[in-house]
Amino acid sequence: MGPDEDDNSWPPWLKPLLKEQFFVQCKLHADSHKSECNMYCLQCNNAPLCSVCLAHHRDHPVIQIRRSSYHDVIRVNEIQKYLDISSVQTYIINSAKVVFLNERPQPRPGKGVTNTCEVCERSLLDSFKFCSLGCKIVGTSSNFVKKKKKPKNSPEKKRLPAPVVAASESDDSYSSSSSSHGRRNKIQSFTPSTPPPTSAKYKTAKRRKGIPHRAPTGGLFIEY
Repeated sequence: MGPDEDDNSWPPWLKPLLKEQFFVQCKLHADSHKSECNMYCLQCNNAPLCSVCLAHHRDHPVIQIRRSSYHDVIRVNEIQKYLDISSVQTYIINSAKVVFLNERPQPRPGKGVTNTCEVCERSLLDSFKFCSLGCKIVGTSSNFVKKKKKPKNSPEKKRLPAPVVAASESDDSYSSSSSSHGRRNKIQSFTPSTPPPTSAKYKTAKRRKGIPHRAPTGGLFIEY
């Protein structure tokens, strides 16, 4: 399937919708207090609309774009009428279920995360593949190459046994690396070290002084 066929697999309004900039002032109704552009006509497919613009699109399918943390979202009950949003993670915002229009940068997955977006690698619940509508378009295209993830139990190169601790060292443990769920853990050996050899100076016992004996004649003491 080529690029043209990829485009035909989506509604003609979807990609232009994802490229639009919402929540800006309408150029046609700048004097109105309802000039913020947060609507989009799926039939005309030309530009974001404000509330005043809706008068010219009464019989057209129009959806409303909302915002969460400076990112555009759309309610599930609105978009699912016109688009298959399966495998896209949904969120609850202001008591309504929504999906994000485009990906949101994330420096690194959270601790303990086991599933991420196939396109931008944002943290996801296990039952989803994409974090947004934009990522689903990219991730389901024919020329998309999924990033290879490192296996959880990837084998590592065999390490040589740790060297025997020298007698002069006081450290009686060593550390090695092992792979456990893709992480490197420090393993400590509790095997006692070889006791240090007795020093030469202690091998020959010092000669003790003999017990003094009184000479049989005279008052001198003789040491043996």
